[in-house]
Order: sequence, then structure tokens, then C-alpha cells
Amino acid sequence: MNVFDRNINFDALFKFSQISHSTQVHLKNVYSSLAVCMFVAAAGSYVHVVTRLFQGGVLSVLGSLGMMFWLAMTPHNSETEKKRLAILAGFAFLTGVGLGPTLDFVIAVNPSIIVTAFMGTSAIFICFTLSALYAKRRSYLFLGGTLMSGLSLLFLMSVMNMFFGSLMLFKAHMYLGLFIMCGFVLFDTQLIIEKAENGDKDYVWRRRRKRSKERLRSWKTTICQKRHNLQRTWCFLLSVFIS
Repeated sequence: MNVFDRNINFDALFKFSQISHSTQVHLKNVYSSLAVCMFVAAAGSYVHVVTRLFQGGVLSVLGSLGMMFWLAMTPHNSETEKKRLAILAGFAFLTGVGLGPTLDFVIAVNPSIIVTAFMGTSAIFICFTLSALYAKRRSYLFLGGTLMSGLSLLFLMSVMNMFFGSLMLFKAHMYLGLFIMCGFVLFDTQLIIEKAENGDKDYVWRRRRKRSKERLRSWKTTICQKRHNLQRTWCFLLSVFIS
């Protein structure tokens, strides 16, 4: 039998029989809003880098925090859904503007790093998300305690390196942070599924809280891996801010 004559059902690749239909719809909403926010954030970065109409800085950070609290304070129901999506878009735009200074720095060194970081982050996010979707329910929820301990360790390492300025400690912090963020993709994806199965369908807040920081931290780590040693201090400050 010729292996090239086999019939392959590619539709089976996207079937998640262990997940209920309502939860699958919820996941579609989560990732659809994620995609929209990525484009809006890219527009915000474009505004900073190209048009210079708005500049990333303290005001953009405060604005994104304000949007986040506004979103948290707005109840989730059918009447407020469009309003909350607009708030989420505002949060994504200001976050993109806030990334402008980082992009300015990277463009000055090597613009191709941005594309490399984006592709690498996307590959990591997609692969680990699919792994969590195909895995047995609750199989990765045990990672929660370990991952939170890892975040505490990252914070401690950041504080220590502010005084020691060790390149080895900086690299350990960077790669450990990437490893922990990959773990959070697994953990948070299954947590979203579990909460949705229990009736929590707030996909707007779920997307903002669970996904944006994972992608941002992974993207930042990929960029810092490309930096020359002379720029490691700046990358370290960026690590502390995003952590």
C-alpha cells in the first residue's frame, strides 16, 4: 500500500471532543478577541513609531491601567458586551503605544529582531495552547502552585540583580521567565476551559487577564535573547517592568 495514497482527515485535527460545544464557542470568542487586540496593539505601536501622534511613556501606562480597572468594574452581560470590547480595544491600543520605546530601541539595533520575536512568540503560544486543548482536562492545573512560586523566584532574582549586575543571573532570569510563561500558557488555557465548563463565560476579561501578559513576556524574552551584551542593562529593566 502506497503511503501517499492514504486518506487523511484534516478536520479531525480541530476536533476537541472532550470539550463541550458551549465551551468551544467561548474559546472562539476568547481567541477572536485576542486576535483583534493584537491588531489594535500593533496599530498603537505604529502610531508611536511612525506617526509620533502619541508617545509611549507614563501616560500610556496610566491610561492602560485605567482601562484595565474600568473593564474590571464593568459587569459582564449582554447589554455591556460592546462597551467592554471597546474598553478592551482601548487597553490594547495604549499597551501598543507603551511598547513604542521598546520598538524604537530594537529598530535602532536591528529591525529584523521584531519579526523574529513575533514569529517565535506566536509559535510558542500556538503550540502550547494546542497541547493544553488536546490534553486531558485538568491535567495541567497542578502547575499553578509551581508557576506562582516561579514568579516569586523571578522577582527575587530581579531584585538581586539590581545590586549584583550579573550577566549570568540576567540570562538565568530571562530563560527561566520564558519557561514559566510557557507553563502559564498550558495552565491558563485549561483554567479557561474549566471555568467555562462551570459557567464563567466572561471572555473579554479572560482574554485580557490570561493572555496578553503571556505573549508580552515571551515576546520581550525573545527580543532580549537577541541583544548584544552592552544592552543587557536596558533589557533587565524591561524584564523587571513586565514581570
